[in-house]
Amino acid sequence: MKKFLLVLAAAGMLTTTSAFAAVKSVVLVHGAFVDGSGWRPVADILERDGYSVYVVQEPLTSLEADVAATQLVLDRAGPSVLVGHSWGGMVLSEAGNHPSVRSLVYVAAFEPVAGESAGALQAMAPPAAQSVVPVGGGFLQVKPELFHQDVAQDLPERAVHFSAISQVPIAGASFGAAAKSPAWLTKPSYAVVATEDREINPELERFMSRRARSETIELKASHAVYISHAREVAALIEKAAQSSE
Repeated sequence: MKKFLLVLAAAGMLTTTSAFAAVKSVVLVHGAFVDGSGWRPVADILERDGYSVYVVQEPLTSLEADVAATQLVLDRAGPSVLVGHSWGGMVLSEAGNHPSVRSLVYVAAFEPVAGESAGALQAMAPPAAQSVVPVGGGFLQVKPELFHQDVAQDLPERAVHFSAISQVPIAGASFGAAAKSPAWLTKPSYAVVATEDREINPELERFMSRRARSETIELKASHAVYISHAREVAALIEKAAQSSE
């Protein structure tokens, strides 16, 4: 039997290709106004469960730059589940075409069709919050004094304070950048709808996930659902990984 297996291996019949490799890597993409550190509660769960976690730190200077930063991480991550929160949904829709990506998870995120921008989607169903303001140089952020009520109202205010004052502004022009070839058209997708979201209208989240035929869960949570409901979000990511093997 051992000799037979060696013959098969020599013939290339027992190789393990990336198409059939187990998905044990997760790449996490943050949204606007924050950095990747917010993913820590989810990352801790995934690592405990045996996954290799990569957190992209996007520059938030343009959709193209954010996609490029994500692709660089995917180059070394191997077969992966690609996860995006908020603005990160625009990023993973494009970066998700990378050959390492096996499935996509949208967490309270934009899920565009070709030709749609985040700004156009917001105009379809405006969010409850109106606290995003210019901060100079063409960049935007959330008013720090309104960050808790509009972004993370289900977290302790003191815990949110540092995120409010350490925001990473996003280039306003990014919201006009249109998706070209969304990866969910060809790869399995999953979605989290945050029913108390004030930054992206929950009805818009439902509409986008239905349109993409994403397997969807709903959580009674703020826009910061990936922090306040890290366990449920991690469980959906692991389901995406297991279903992709």
